[in-house]
Order: sequence, then structure tokens, then C-alpha cells
Amino acid sequence: MEQKNFQLHDIVEMKKPHPCGVNRWKVIRIGMDIRIKCEGCQHSVMLPRKDFVKKMKKVLETATEE
Repeated sequence: MEQKNFQLHDIVEMKKPHPCGVNRWKVIRIGMDIRIKCEGCQHSVMLPRKDFVKKMKKVLETATEE
């Protein structure tokens, strides 16, 4: 299985879109659980890391270091 590299504030695409129709999510918390926020309706969801890695399709935009 390929290693999925993601970090805080990345924009990721999940395998299934959110019910609002948008499939862009921002990673807003990383730990044992990953919290992601829908870029369309701003709804946030917390997933266990294992589930997040399984459901994530790819990283669309990486966060830039400031």
C-alpha cells in the first residue's frame, strides 16, 4: 500500500464527497484522530487516523510553510 503523506492545513480529496456536493477537505487537526473540515459548507468531521488514511484518496494542495 502506498504511503499517504499529509500534514496540517493540507487540502485532501476523500473517496466519497460530502453530502453538500464538495469533495475538498482541509486537515485542521492531526493526532490519534484526524479532524477535517469541508471546504464547501465548513462542517467538520473527526475520524480515527486508520479510517482517515483508508478513506483519503489524495492530497490536492499541500500547506505552504510560512
